[in-house]
Amino acid sequence: MTLMLANDDGVHALGLRTLADALTAIGHEVCVVAPDRDRSGASNSLTLDRPLHPVHLENGFISLNGTPTDCVHLGVNTFFVDRCERVISGINSGANLGDDVLYSGTVAAAMEGRFLAKTPIAVSLTGRTHFATAARVLIELLPKLESLALPTNSIININVPDRLYDDLNGIEVTRLGHRLSSDNPVLTTNPRGKECYWISAAGAAADAGPGTDFYAIEQGRVSITPIQMDMTLHSAIDTLSTQLR
Repeated sequence: MTLMLANDDGVHALGLRTLADALTAIGHEVCVVAPDRDRSGASNSLTLDRPLHPVHLENGFISLNGTPTDCVHLGVNTFFVDRCERVISGINSGANLGDDVLYSGTVAAAMEGRFLAKTPIAVSLTGRTHFATAARVLIELLPKLESLALPTNSIININVPDRLYDDLNGIEVTRLGHRLSSDNPVLTTNPRGKECYWISAAGAAADAGPGTDFYAIEQGRVSITPIQMDMTLHSAIDTLSTQLR
């Protein structure tokens, strides 16, 4: 299978290299395009106010001065037209659980691959150490996912505990949990005396009980969550239509 790889940690990230090497080692062809720097939190943004300039690196990867979504958009429609069957985004350094998927460039890159033949996959490691574990998990899951018939415009979001493979406690299919609101932005002053703000870290888990992605990770299990692009609140359509009639 020919796979397109992307991420939001940047083209030189260890997780991306680990994933590409692991997939190549088992016979997959990989086409890689990724941001030229860390674009974590870029979500589904496209760059519309300036041109994008690809740089072809010696290892065959393409570096792009854009967002993760830009990378996959150009990869699918320009660089690798009709070559790739699936987009895999990752391996991200850090979890993408619950509300994280709203902001995650890793998940967004996978979403941009939704028009290809096979369901796209986002893969995240909950820490920064055992990328080989996440790569092995993905490789073992790929054959099982081949027969999976998810609806169009859906993706698979995988989170892997940051531990040795033999220390994993299995795999669980989960739903997204939810976080508390993050702390307020932090006001500070730059060296020139100008006020500036840092966005605070994500809030703590709020809805994190059994069945959620948070809970699976807490128990040392790999979390696999199917996500859909359709954000319509279908249960409210009839009620809203009646009230506005």
